[in-house]
Amino acid sequence: MTRTKTIVVLALAAGLALPGCAGMTQTQQRTVTGGAGGAAAGAVIGAIAGNAGMGAAIGGGVGLLGGYLYGKSKDAEAAAYEQGYKQGQQSK
Repeated sequence: MTRTKTIVVLALAAGLALPGCAGMTQTQQRTVTGGAGGAAAGAVIGAIAGNAGMGAAIGGGVGLLGGYLYGKSKDAEAAAYEQGYKQGQQSK
């Protein structure tokens, strides 16, 4: 498979997978999005280096981890905001 075909296939796969995120939490959505984006970027870099499959696997794993950690960080931020908001409402 040529580099262009690999990139097109991965882009289409990511585009088709993302609408399935409707029933997920924001952290789950960020994890999937990070994985898909990482796999696509890894495939491009891997294709340039000579092994698109290995690049996609590594990029997907790194993207999943990054998306998950980012999602957890945003969850903690939202929880802290909610806690502060509730404390502010109680003191009125």
